[in-house]
Formats: sequence, C-alpha cells, structure tokens
Amino acid sequence: MENSSEIVSFVLGTYSNMGQLKYLYFFILLLWYSLIWVANTLVIMVILVDRSLHEPMYMLLCNLMVNEINGSTSLYPLMLSQMFSDGHEVPFSWCFVQMISFYSSASVEFCSLAAMAYDRYVSICRPLHYNAIMSTGTVAIIVTFIWVYSYATSLLSYLFVVNLKFCSNVIDHLFCNYELVAKLICTISKVNSVVDFFGFLTSVLPFGLIVVSYVKILMVCLDTSRENRQKAITTCTPQIVSVSNLFVGCAFIFLEARITAVDLPDSVRIFFSVYLLICQPMITPFMYGLNLPKIRQACKKFLWRKKVFFLQQSH
Repeated sequence: MENSSEIVSFVLGTYSNMGQLKYLYFFILLLWYSLIWVANTLVIMVILVDRSLHEPMYMLLCNLMVNEINGSTSLYPLMLSQMFSDGHEVPFSWCFVQMISFYSSASVEFCSLAAMAYDRYVSICRPLHYNAIMSTGTVAIIVTFIWVYSYATSLLSYLFVVNLKFCSNVIDHLFCNYELVAKLICTISKVNSVVDFFGFLTSVLPFGLIVVSYVKILMVCLDTSRENRQKAITTCTPQIVSVSNLFVGCAFIFLEARITAVDLPDSVRIFFSVYLLICQPMITPFMYGLNLPKIRQACKKFLWRKKVFFLQQSH
C-alpha cells in the first residue's frame, strides 16, 4: 500500500489504446485549441478596445472569455504532450495543479454565468436602479470574488485529499480527473462527503442563483410588452445556452466518473470526458458574438480596422 508521499506520478491509461490514431487526435486537438485562443481573444480585445462596450454586461463577458482560455490551457497542453509520451505519466504535483486549475475554471464558469444572470435580472427587472447597483466598482468586486472563491474552494478540497493514502496510481482517463483520483484513495468513504460538499459550493450553489435570476426575469417578461420581451430573450439566450451546455457537460463528466469501464465503451467514455472541454470554450464566443448585435458590430469594425492597417503597411 502506498501513500501520496510514495507516489511520484500518476499514469493516464486511456492514451495507451489510441495507437496510430494519436497523430490525428493530436492535429485535431491542436487546431481546436488554437481556435479557442483566437475566438476568445478576439472578443476580449474587441470589448477592451471599444469604449461603447465598457458596460457591466460586457465586462463580465470579458471575464468569462478569459476563463475559457484559462480552463483550456489547464488541459489541452497536457493532453497534446501525452499523445507522444511513452509512459503517459504525470508527476504527482502536476496532476494536482491541473485538477485545481480545471475545477477552479469550472467554478469560475458557473459563478461568472451566475453574475451575468444577476446582471440581466437587474437590467430587466430593476432598470431604474441598474447603474447604481451594477457600477464599475461592483463589477470589479464581483469578478475578484469569483476568482478568489473558486480557487480557494478548489484548493481546500485538494488539500484534504493530497495527504491521504493511494492504493493505485493508474487513472483511466485523458487527464487528472478529481473524482477518478479520489477513487484511488484507500479510504474512499472519507472522501465522498468532501467531494459532494465542494461540488455543491462550486457548481450547485451558483446554478441555483442562475435559476432564481431567470425565474424572476421570466415573471417580469410575462407582464411586459412584446417588444421588451423579445429584447430580453435576445440578451438572455446566449447565457441560457452556455448554462445548459455547461450543465450537460458536467453531467457527462459526473456519469463518466461513476460508471465503470465495463459499462461504457471507450469511445463513449472519451466523448463524455472531452465534451465540455471541446464545446464550452467555443460556444461562449460564438453565441455572444453572433447573438448580441453590439458585439457583432464591434467585431466587424475591429477586423476592418486591422485589415486596413495591414493593407497600409504592405504599401
């Protein structure tokens, strides 16, 4: 029996079954990771450059885009490097750093969407008090709290696990999944309640705040004019899609970690584990970029200016 001090690395077992397909997977992952950076960075730059977008809603959106890049960076580089690794080993400390980064990113995602839902609630339900409630200082406090809260809760949960005894170091997964690592602990009964508690803090609680905000928005929309109702739907749709996709992705990860390998084919398990990593970072910029007129117009102006600049430079 080994404890955490004796285990120097974890082995990611899923990569050993890829064979020659690893070259195709590497190319697809690298291309997708590059697209995530380009799409999210474009929207971030547009929001920062265009002064008309310096509003609470768009600053919270900018924070969400930063988190998409942060979450992707906590996973994609490791997965890319593991494609051509011989032993598919991840140092013990790196594995825990990745878990903290990934689950903190998921918590930031939920909390950011909760903050954006609250912003829409204030805008639609209390429009006369919007500027007073959602001031620049308030947004800065909200963003700071989101990041501190997310990393603090994730760090506390891993500090509880890191010194426990591990009976194995083989993780049947593409990356260091917290629930699968917890399964390797010899005294698993001590961990379950901690996993559930911190899962509640980082996902269930923010999700509850999102539901409350949109229920109140719905109640107000039912009593307003058709034009105002349509405007509210337009601004809320991207957030509803993001929340729905995030919920589905987390459900996939939850199921994949709790169903044994015998019950699920490898292809299904891989799909469950990477669905959130692939879809969420791209849904966010495209949903907001395509559905919010101000973002769409600002992106067009930004790209046009860059095109003109490069044409002038070339001459």
